[in-house]
Amino acid sequence: MTIRGVLLVNTGSPDSPEVADVRRYLDQFLMDGHILDQPWPLRKLIVNGFILPRRPQRSTEAYRAIWWPEGSPQIVLSQRLADSLRAGWETPVSLAMRYGNPSIEAGLRELLQQGIDELLLVPLFPHYAMSTTEAVVDETQVVLKRLRSDLPLTVLPPFYDDARYIDALAASARPYLDQGYDHLLFSYHGLPERHLRKTDPTGQHCLRSTDCCATASPAHATCYRHQVLRTTELVVQALGVPASKHSVSFQSRLGRDPWLQPATVHELERLAQAGVRRLLVLCPAFVADCLETLEEIGIAGRATFLAAGGESFTLIPALNDQPQWVAAFGELMRGAEVARLDRSNQVFF
Repeated sequence: MTIRGVLLVNTGSPDSPEVADVRRYLDQFLMDGHILDQPWPLRKLIVNGFILPRRPQRSTEAYRAIWWPEGSPQIVLSQRLADSLRAGWETPVSLAMRYGNPSIEAGLRELLQQGIDELLLVPLFPHYAMSTTEAVVDETQVVLKRLRSDLPLTVLPPFYDDARYIDALAASARPYLDQGYDHLLFSYHGLPERHLRKTDPTGQHCLRSTDCCATASPAHATCYRHQVLRTTELVVQALGVPASKHSVSFQSRLGRDPWLQPATVHELERLAQAGVRRLLVLCPAFVADCLETLEEIGIAGRATFLAAGGESFTLIPALNDQPQWVAAFGELMRGAEVARLDRSNQVFF
């Protein structure tokens, strides 16, 4: 009998909200070529010369503002999701982080010790991106090779338009909309525009026209911008949100290169100055609350909106371990068609 193990992988977090741990985490994170995709010598210069001297202290303060007694919110919430899935799953389930702990290697060793015959890799990202899905898949392959394991590997595709994901998102947001609101902002993690061009398999579609995301193309299978816009479209349809009462923005910009627009910080200011008083913010790219939702949006974003003239700011929690989402995600993993890796180590969804 074949035993399939499931490895859930999220982004990760420092081991503690202390400067040394935050510095170590940022070093690992930023030195990944999927994140800063410059040549290694230039990446090393940027990270060591311009980012690590100052950013760890600022990031430490941000982590301390949202840290829980149990640990990092992202890891605690991801573990709760894994525990809930494990309770209804017939095969071993393990949790790992792409950066920090528990590592992908630790998660794989845990599954291998349980005698699995094949692996279902589940990147906890609804939308495909070089810096998330691709980074997780590539690292998992590297670790499997290092462990000298020829374990058959399949990958759960992005689920940005899966009806179960959309229904769970809509259900999580509906109680907040029912209380009254002026505007619903969808804030997604941002990406450099060059990342979209790099993951465009056609080499001639992404960001080549103003309507590229609405024009059918094979590029959409790996286009982050198309996928987040499609998620937004489906959620507002499910919730019945008028076009005039919602918008999309992108957060977490790093560096000076062109990133997806508009920036969330600018959209928060614009909305307040345009007369929006009661704002709801939903962050569908994150299935577990983390620094980017709890601090960047829930604390800093709130302050920006209120300072610009807004009166009420509500961050809608991520799906986390909400029962409907746990049930939906379990069904999604069981029923979705997964793609095998070919010999070129390229994932086709």
